[in-house]
Amino acid sequence: MSEILGGCRCGAVRYGLALDGLPLIYACHCRDCQTWSGSAFSQQTFLPEAALSVTGPLVVYELTSPSGKISTQRMCGVCHTRIFNSNSARPGFVVIRAGTLDRSDELEVSAYIWAKRKQPWLRLPDGVPAWPEGAPFAELIEALTRPSR
Repeated sequence: MSEILGGCRCGAVRYGLALDGLPLIYACHCRDCQTWSGSAFSQQTFLPEAALSVTGPLVVYELTSPSGKISTQRMCGVCHTRIFNSNSARPGFVVIRAGTLDRSDELEVSAYIWAKRKQPWLRLPDGVPAWPEGAPFAELIEALTRPSR
């Protein structure tokens, strides 16, 4: 098993993922992700929390959803790059912001969620799973663990 590395823009926060290779990722087109990323979508992946090791100054921001679930966001305490989050709805998992991986240019999007909110100029590729809103967790995990196309 090798370690996949990543970190924030300024370099104060670094992390490693104990994985055999780069993770498959999904793109989220919801309005929250558009606003938070300042872009058309965010790229992320779910991983077991035990696969992540982090060094550096993290700032925590907690957000409670209307359903009462708590999303705990972690970002660099210096440059405020969002690194990962966890959610009380999915204990034991973390969501890594895929753009913070050192090898982000090698990533493959394996699923799309909140496709009904995608920007109208963006075309999703045929043959890649897409859900109009959030995907059922088990189905999204399946899309992120299947062999590449």
